[in-house]
Amino acid sequence: MDLSKFSSQDFDRGASRLKEIAWFVIRRIFFQTSTPMPSALRAALLRLFGAKIGAGAIIRANVNVTFPWRLSMGDHVWLGEEVMILSFAPVMIESSVCVSQRAFLCTGTHNFYLPTFDLQFKPITLRSGSWVAAQSFIGPGVEVGNGSVVSAGSVVMENVPAHSLVRGNPAVVVRAIEPV
Repeated sequence: MDLSKFSSQDFDRGASRLKEIAWFVIRRIFFQTSTPMPSALRAALLRLFGAKIGAGAIIRANVNVTFPWRLSMGDHVWLGEEVMILSFAPVMIESSVCVSQRAFLCTGTHNFYLPTFDLQFKPITLRSGSWVAAQSFIGPGVEVGNGSVVSAGSVVMENVPAHSLVRGNPAVVVRAIEPV
């Protein structure tokens, strides 16, 4: 690859530069801080910038959402401390989902086969009742199925079937989880 040939000028940021700058300021003050703040305030600010946030969201300190206008969260979603959501493409988190500390939801990558190292984006979906445990990585285009658990520190690059426990790098199905 030749990084001097890279260009991101075709990337659609999804909002005006002014809105993006305003989000950057709000994010730094209200999200990327260890100061305790009410989750309702953080949810309201995300909604102000276009996110769809359901009732009862818990949003802890140092959560980093790049483009909130591409984020959709159902009811009773928990985002733990230092969760990173790189939302170049849509991120849909359905209801009753827990995303634990330092998990990284990453919708973007590069095409390393091309000398121009082009950007590529694919959405991420976390289905109802799933849990992405601490320090896990969820890659572009991944869907985590209903009631599934991604064990701590896992790297998920393929879809996770419903009611499954996955673990490792790369994450593999360890066993089925009986629905409650």
